[in-house]
Amino acid sequence: MSELPPDWPLREHSQIIRCRPHEWHVQVVGKGPDILLLHGAGASAHSFHPLIPHLPGFRLIVPDLPGQGYTRAGGMMRLGLDAMADDIATLCADQGWRPVAIIGHSAGGAIALRLSEVMPRPPRSVVGLNAALGPFDGFAGWLFPKLAKAMASSPFVAAIVTRLSSKRKQVERLLTGMGSQISEDGITAYQRLVSRTAHIEGTLGMMAQWQLEPLLERLPQISVPTLLIAAARDRAVPASVSRDAAALLRRADYVELSDFGHLVHEEAPAAVAALILRFVDEHREQVSLVSGQ
Repeated sequence: MSELPPDWPLREHSQIIRCRPHEWHVQVVGKGPDILLLHGAGASAHSFHPLIPHLPGFRLIVPDLPGQGYTRAGGMMRLGLDAMADDIATLCADQGWRPVAIIGHSAGGAIALRLSEVMPRPPRSVVGLNAALGPFDGFAGWLFPKLAKAMASSPFVAAIVTRLSSKRKQVERLLTGMGSQISEDGITAYQRLVSRTAHIEGTLGMMAQWQLEPLLERLPQISVPTLLIAAARDRAVPASVSRDAAALLRRADYVELSDFGHLVHEEAPAAVAALILRFVDEHREQVSLVSGQ
């Protein structure tokens, strides 16, 4: 873990796990039934550290996604939605983790739902925090994947993006642009992330390979109980995205918080945790309609 800063949030709970095709950085905190937490694009496991103290009674398993944070991608063609879900399912099986719930922020919410489809023993519930469950609209929907793909194909682009985006004022502007106000320590952690070329390469690779439409088409067939928590001030993934997805899912609850932005779990961890615990406790003892157990 030589690359991990000595003062990285919850570093004492970090471990490196080699499970093909990746070398995973994972933080494991607490004891009890397993809950898997998945961050969004461009973030890392650190984004959950304000939330973790508010989720007692569980073993919380928080990996960095492939190529992001401090997880070293074993293949740059394994960064799309389906590939990442398959590789996380393999990691869970390898380590004997059996999540009763999966919590996903932003793009992590889409991965959580995909995992409910592919895990041999599906979770009893899924929670999406400002889950990215909608396509980009209009011209941006056509341009964005192509732009990301073009950027990811150049070995020089990640270094340029790193240099341009890693200044503190740029990071502050980016976070504010998502509608969120987080702590100074939180801003510092994101600044460290975007200062790492490998992290930028992994994020660009994920964006370039992101194919959400097949999952969106299957939402009416997904039967795992799902709680979608949205923030009214989110400028990255509007609350309407979660509201519309909840209407399509077979067993979904929708909650909207009025005073927060995209990083709602960092801004209001106690309020978010209360919603999560109530939903997870309600469903973790029920028979899973997905697995038939």
